[in-house]
Amino acid sequence: MAQKDGQSQKTCCHCDHKATPRSSELKSGVSRRINRAIGQLNGIKTMIDEDRYCGDILIQLAAVESAVKAVSREVMQDHLESCVVDRIQSGDTEVIGEVMDLFKRFM
Repeated sequence: MAQKDGQSQKTCCHCDHKATPRSSELKSGVSRRINRAIGQLNGIKTMIDEDRYCGDILIQLAAVESAVKAVSREVMQDHLESCVVDRIQSGDTEVIGEVMDLFKRFM
């Protein structure tokens, strides 16, 4: 933890807030995609409750997975362009290991 004005401040990516705020465009785009995925999941839940055909449910689940992966890519790009760049420019190269761990999770 880094010290700032006598107070402890987290410098890792597991902080409560980003150092660089997300753009309103990113927020609205991600929010829209998440809401769409939530709608798809609610539809899948209804399909399960109605005993719909398994193949149709699996197709819808694949669509939700694709939508969530698209959100992940957007957030990852924002992370790389803001948080990671900021940390490397400040001399914190430990972020590279964190990014590699994130890539492993999403590949």
